[in-house]
Amino acid sequence: MSMDTKAALSVEEYLHTSFPDLDKEYRDGKLVERTLPDYLHGRTQLLLGAFFLAVSKSLSMWPSSETRVKIRPGVYLIPDVSVFHPNRPGLVPDSPPFVAIEILSPDDRFPAVEKKLEEYRTWGVKHVWLVDPHSKRMYTCDSVLTEVATLRIPELGLEVTPADVFES
Repeated sequence: MSMDTKAALSVEEYLHTSFPDLDKEYRDGKLVERTLPDYLHGRTQLLLGAFFLAVSKSLSMWPSSETRVKIRPGVYLIPDVSVFHPNRPGLVPDSPPFVAIEILSPDDRFPAVEKKLEEYRTWGVKHVWLVDPHSKRMYTCDSVLTEVATLRIPELGLEVTPADVFES
């Protein structure tokens, strides 16, 4: 479950802090705890990362996992998987990735997840995806959340199928 806690840290301190458990997001002066991933979440995240890593050199992509991104001053979010294209990002990216993927965990609260997806979209992320490893469903987030059979990046000729990311 995501919880806001009072931040005793400035943005600069946040960016140089390692948390003993799971990394936290930073929203307008507050630390935000993230839900703990389970095996299916971690496995799906690894498989998505491996998919993008396999095509990264030929398509000028820079995939990363759980990388803090600066959405706007004072707001840092952590997508489960980010894919940058065509340029390599800085250490703390402040330009939208080409793809931002959130993977559902059992304790996620759907309204909070939808808000985060909308923030990515509003920020300018071209492809915002939600993947649910428990129901084996995939969604795109344009103006609405839409369930899809495959996740596509038509401008690069890429397609991510359920076989690419879900265990059989």
